[in-house]
Amino acid sequence: MNIEKFKAEGKEATLYHSKGSGSPLILLNNYAGDGKSVMEAAEQLEEKDFNLLCVGNLNWDQDMTPWDCPMISPKDTPCMGGADGYLKFLLEDILPECIKRVDGKPSHISIAGYSLAGLFALYALYHTDVFERAASISGSLWFPDFKEYVFSHEMKKKPEKLYLSLGDKEARTRNPYIQAVQENTESIVGHFRRTGIDVTFEMNPGNHFKNAALRSAKGILAII
Repeated sequence: MNIEKFKAEGKEATLYHSKGSGSPLILLNNYAGDGKSVMEAAEQLEEKDFNLLCVGNLNWDQDMTPWDCPMISPKDTPCMGGADGYLKFLLEDILPECIKRVDGKPSHISIAGYSLAGLFALYALYHTDVFERAASISGSLWFPDFKEYVFSHEMKKKPEKLYLSLGDKEARTRNPYIQAVQENTESIVGHFRRTGIDVTFEMNPGNHFKNAALRSAKGILAII
C-alpha cells in the first residue's frame, strides 16, 4: 500500500493511493488516527480501487459543526460552529495538495465522515459543488436545527449518490439532544429521496461507538 503523509496549518493528512490511475478520491475527516483501520476494513470487505485522504488533528467541536451548540452533557464541550472556515481550508489547501499527488484525475471526489464528521459531510454539500457523493456514517444529525436547515436549503448541486447510516441503539439514551438522532436521520433520508437523490440508508447493530472503522468502510464503499 502506497501511503503519503503531509501537513497543512497543523492538520495531518494521510493519503492512501489507489492502485490504478483516475480512481475515485474519498475525503475522510477523522476524529483520531490516520484512517488505517478504515482502509484495512474496506480492503477486507470488498476489492474496490480508490484513493483515501484522511484528515486528522482536527478541532473536532469547531471544525465539524455548522453553528454554535451548547454543551449537550456535563462532560462535553460546546460546539463552536467553525465548519465554514474549515471547509474553505479543505478546498483551498488540503484538496489541491492532495490532487497533485494522486495518479490521474479522480473519477469523482467525494466526502465521508463519522459522527460530527458525518454531519459536516452533508453540510458541505450545501456550500460547495466539489463533492459529487457523500457518506454520513452514524452522523450527528441530532444537531440542533440541522434537519430544518436541510429542509429549507438547496445543495450546490445534486449529488450522484448518498449513504447514511445509524446504529440501532443510538437513539436509546437519556440525552434529549441525541434522542432525536434516528427520527431526524430518517426524516432527512426521506427528504433526499423525495428530491430524487439516490440514497442508501442502513441501520447497523449497536450504539454510536460500535465498529466505527467497519461502519466507515461500508459507507465509503457504498459511494464508490
